[in-house]
Amino acid sequence: MKNNYCVIMGGGIGSRFWPFSRGTMPKQFLDFFGTGRSLLQQTFDRFRQIVPTENIYIATNELYRELVKKQLPELSEQQILLEPTRRNTAPCIAYASYRIRAINPDANLVVTPADHLILQEHHFLKNIQTGLNFVDKFPSLLTLGVKPNRPETGYGYIQTKESDSEDHIQKVKAFTEKPNFELAKLFFESGEFYWNSGIFAWNVNAIIEAFHKYIPDITTHFDHGLELFNTPAEKAFINEQYPLLQNISIDYGIMEKADNVFMLVADFGWSDLGTWGSLFDLSEKDADHNAALKCRSLFYDSHDTLVTLAEDKLAVIQGLDDYIVAESDNILLICKKSEEQRIKQFVTDVSLKYGQGYV
Repeated sequence: MKNNYCVIMGGGIGSRFWPFSRGTMPKQFLDFFGTGRSLLQQTFDRFRQIVPTENIYIATNELYRELVKKQLPELSEQQILLEPTRRNTAPCIAYASYRIRAINPDANLVVTPADHLILQEHHFLKNIQTGLNFVDKFPSLLTLGVKPNRPETGYGYIQTKESDSEDHIQKVKAFTEKPNFELAKLFFESGEFYWNSGIFAWNVNAIIEAFHKYIPDITTHFDHGLELFNTPAEKAFINEQYPLLQNISIDYGIMEKADNVFMLVADFGWSDLGTWGSLFDLSEKDADHNAALKCRSLFYDSHDTLVTLAEDKLAVIQGLDDYIVAESDNILLICKKSEEQRIKQFVTDVSLKYGQGYV
């Protein structure tokens, strides 16, 4: 267990959840379901059951240092890896890997986003333990795949080769970006494709070797200061080198190219809380399929509508079908649920017309 580490990636803005998720308070720091714990805190609570608390690291943007410290006071300053600028998941994972290898050259890492919802925690932890045991024995890159229960255009997909493995670990054949609906339907019906959960496991040496092979731009910068990781000089080095790194995802940079990628077929009630639509799917609904989160509401002649306001507010909704109504501080969003992909454009337009104070 002492060789097992967890890296929680919590530096994103979550703009698809605007206006609840803002630049100063992104979705990973929010409590969407009124549980008293944010998505980040729930992720931390989950992993500390199988990974020592001192082996859990949060990779986040410099802007969120105080938020992380406030929400996770159990962590030391050294367990919060601060990115001076956003450079996607590959540089983030490389930074964490170099730091942890400097502490423990035999470390096995599980890497996870901070904003996933896991409904069956016991099964999830069992899957994670199986994955860590696998990468401890084999120099492989492991990803967790979720068997789809519907055609879904919001997730990437993984295609696997046939395998009779008792632990449900299969060789990956191909990764596919988010498909259109027709393609998603084909993927779903074929039975060969799984949702890409974005949760990974590997030995620290296997992933750094993959970085050297597939994204040498990153390792060239980091190898330049190998002796600085896990020392007081690390922060200045990262602040200087990190902005120079290639902006690239771990999927595109390594997982789609490497030949030692495996997938663990996972089944634990998973949802990537990436959109209002995904949140609506998980919410309790009335007879007309309307959902109200954390607020009081009355619906008239309305269907398939999601309303979320401050807890002390009441919403009276009449005549809305398939809408999102979301208020946060000084912003009210009313948007067709089926067109929520336009929210990113709304955020851009608001920023241009009214300034950063609204985003």
